[in-house]
Amino acid sequence: MDIKESDYALYLLKGILISYLVTFLILTIISLLLTYTNLKESSIPILTTVVMIVSIVLGSIYLTLKIGEKGWLNGGIIGLLYIVILIILNKIFIKPFMFNMYFITKIIVSLVIGIIGGMIGINLK
Repeated sequence: MDIKESDYALYLLKGILISYLVTFLILTIISLLLTYTNLKESSIPILTTVVMIVSIVLGSIYLTLKIGEKGWLNGGIIGLLYIVILIILNKIFIKPFMFNMYFITKIIVSLVIGIIGGMIGINLK
């Protein structure tokens, strides 16, 4: 599929926006559940990881459905962009950002999940 660079950039931006919109919606639901139910705060780390995974997969699927080729590469780009934007936002709003093994693991998970989401998107076409 021959696609212009401007179209690719637009689809990439839409894929990232979809990922963050899904993240926002699911985290809003989780915060309401934490407030009004007996859901424990100790479950927050696993819930945020699941939200990140779902968001990256959906953004990767969107991008690869629109592009139609190189699903693993486009999905990986979505995964990396998602986590890079998250790092930037973290640096802006939470000053003592620590780049530790936990965060390196999140980067690797984002990349791998993006690649898997891209492969899923290619195979849905």
